[in-house]
Amino acid sequence: MSWKSGIEWTSATWNPVTGCSKISAGCLNCYAERMARRLQAMGNQRYEHGFEVTLHSDILTLPLRWKRSKLIFVNSMSDLFHEEVPDRFIEEVFHTIARADWHIFQVLTKRTERLRALAPRLEWPENLWMGVTVENQACAGRIDDLLSTEAETKFISAEPLLGPLDTPLDGLDWVIVGGESGPNARTMQPDWVRALRDQCITSGVAFFFKQWGGVQKKRNGRILDGRTWDELPYSNRASQHKLIA
Repeated sequence: MSWKSGIEWTSATWNPVTGCSKISAGCLNCYAERMARRLQAMGNQRYEHGFEVTLHSDILTLPLRWKRSKLIFVNSMSDLFHEEVPDRFIEEVFHTIARADWHIFQVLTKRTERLRALAPRLEWPENLWMGVTVENQACAGRIDDLLSTEAETKFISAEPLLGPLDTPLDGLDWVIVGGESGPNARTMQPDWVRALRDQCITSGVAFFFKQWGGVQKKRNGRILDGRTWDELPYSNRASQHKLIA
């Protein structure tokens, strides 16, 4: 349930929850759903129920056994704030994050109303980066829910970016942008990406361009205007470690 990640903006994944359900436009061609179905067909016991929400309590404390500092994406195969995940389980995940303070954890959700409701009950250690997915302007309200939390480092993932995004970046530390990949991938316009990059530069927000996407994402690459953009929101803790190999 954890391995060195191929996701460009992290170094490892930890999946105490797998499975999800669609709630907005960005979910239409979900990569995690495709992967879960494939793993189910291969007989992986973690995915015997396919993409149904499944809790894996046996690995709730797994990061405590990783002694070398890592940048860890929490639930790359789910949404921690899914309505089928009990409040107590979310609190236990956050407690593990607080205990494993030599790592940095990235939590990303689309279910920001629940994030906002639970935030007062959760621990908010320095090594937790809290993010929300904002795939188009219709989802920009999720940023307000994020800003209401006590997370020290806050970010948005505009992936898949499905349209122009014009929203203030005040209070944010990081913006990830990426195009959709895989079968039926929807096209991302370069001007949408450049507008967000330029706004990040003006606002002093770290900018990370993940990929152009498409059916052949490796061929399309991740070069934007002649270079890669790999900025991270280096807090004091992050700056002490090289967390992406």
